[in-house]
Amino acid sequence: MNLKKGFVTYETDGEQLMVAAGPAAKLFHGMVKSNSTAAFIINKLKKKTTAEDIAKALTNEYDVSMDTALADVNKVIDKLRSIGAIDE
Repeated sequence: MNLKKGFVTYETDGEQLMVAAGPAAKLFHGMVKSNSTAAFIINKLKKKTTAEDIAKALTNEYDVSMDTALADVNKVIDKLRSIGAIDE
């Protein structure tokens, strides 16, 4: 899975924002503001990956268990799916 083409992220004032551009803007008409953990997950989704691989990367970056990391990853992915931002 990966972030669908047309969903663009950028950093401003220490926060990550994501918007839809081009054809993706027909699917989603808003802005996603991410905390540092969600931003980390979204950045990993810019390349084809799996939830498990992202969770492993989270455990290497943060002091968090694999179970907690996987739950967090799945929560963010589910939210992104709900706005049409994930390519399976």
